[in-house]
Amino acid sequence: MSNDTLSPDTAAGGLVNPPENKFTRWFTTVLSDLGKNGIFIALIAVVALFAILTNGILLRPQNISNLVVQNGYILVLAIGMVMIIIAGHIDLSVGSVAAFIGAVSGVFAVHWGLPWWLAIVLSLFIGALVGAWQGFWVAYVGIPAFIVTLAGMLIFRGLALVVLGNKNIGSFPTEYRALGNGFLSGLFGESDIDLFTLVIGAVAIVALIVQQVRTRSARQKYEQDVDPFLWFVAKLALIAVVIGWFTWALASYKGIPVTLIVLAVLVLVYGIVMNRTVFGRHIYAIGGNRHAAELSGIKTRRVDFWLFVNMGVLAALAGLIFTARLNLAGPKAGDGFELEAISAAFIGGAAVQGGVGTIGGAIIGGLIIGVLNNGMSIMGIGIEWQQAVKGLVLLLAVAFDVYNKRRAGH
Repeated sequence: MSNDTLSPDTAAGGLVNPPENKFTRWFTTVLSDLGKNGIFIALIAVVALFAILTNGILLRPQNISNLVVQNGYILVLAIGMVMIIIAGHIDLSVGSVAAFIGAVSGVFAVHWGLPWWLAIVLSLFIGALVGAWQGFWVAYVGIPAFIVTLAGMLIFRGLALVVLGNKNIGSFPTEYRALGNGFLSGLFGESDIDLFTLVIGAVAIVALIVQQVRTRSARQKYEQDVDPFLWFVAKLALIAVVIGWFTWALASYKGIPVTLIVLAVLVLVYGIVMNRTVFGRHIYAIGGNRHAAELSGIKTRRVDFWLFVNMGVLAALAGLIFTARLNLAGPKAGDGFELEAISAAFIGGAAVQGGVGTIGGAIIGGLIIGVLNNGMSIMGIGIEWQQAVKGLVLLLAVAFDVYNKRRAGH
């Protein structure tokens, strides 16, 4: 009688499990990764669609630069709005606050003749006070944010009209206007293609590659799952090409918009706050389950209060950027800003119930809205149809989120 022992697989059924198909595993990983980055793919698809429909006008350097400048204030608002939504709240007042702060800055810089930098600092401080006012009612009185900010939308729109006296205020100092219309270029000499912009783009690409390689190496060191090497390289190459093309477009026009510099700093800072700080983790915990967060010792009221203070500052900054771009503080400023910011957050993947969302997703969502606006304007589509299309896109984005959650629940 043989002493050979049977393997578990053979003993169980007489068959040996076939070796894992590497291609199948690679393909599954790619599909999963594409699903996680669907919003980025959606942005590329929208850009490609309107590039075709506008005969390439959308991708002209001047239009690319204008796309950033014209939508900068919405992207600033989207950063604050996605944080509010992650925590399970909403802010309907940001458009009115932006208009109010724009009007106040006009009084400071034009009527009172204060230095441009002091006018900006004071305006941001008043924005923080506005946020503290609303945060107090939400966090410590317990009134739902929807009601508080709905009231705020009326209050600060009225105050904006009071400050303006139902008139426009302009023109602003040159340095102030640079916040919305300025460009950083020519530091390495004047030329048709701005060398400084190209250098900044190259540095960004190198920094991205180094960061991604270090992250991958760290995950491998701790024996965590990583993307297949070819897919990892392909993604890095795609992102590098997009950054390179975007940088070339800016360098071919006027250089780097000051608005883009402000946005880059905000994305970097708030990305760190949301992903690597206790405050950011508390925001996600509160949005995921407020009661559980309270039981775990998180001071939910304090977090809510500072969230609205932060939103007030960002709404003020958006108002300054918009006013600087127009070189005018007017009664109609801020109309619809709150809807654009909320749409950007939800299109970017924020969950209606809270607890889910990213700064990067909100930025991409805002860019999708910007491309829709810009592309349809180039095509000569009326504002009424533009509103209808954006509403449909928002509805489909939220419906997709609800569908995914239901499928995951099963």
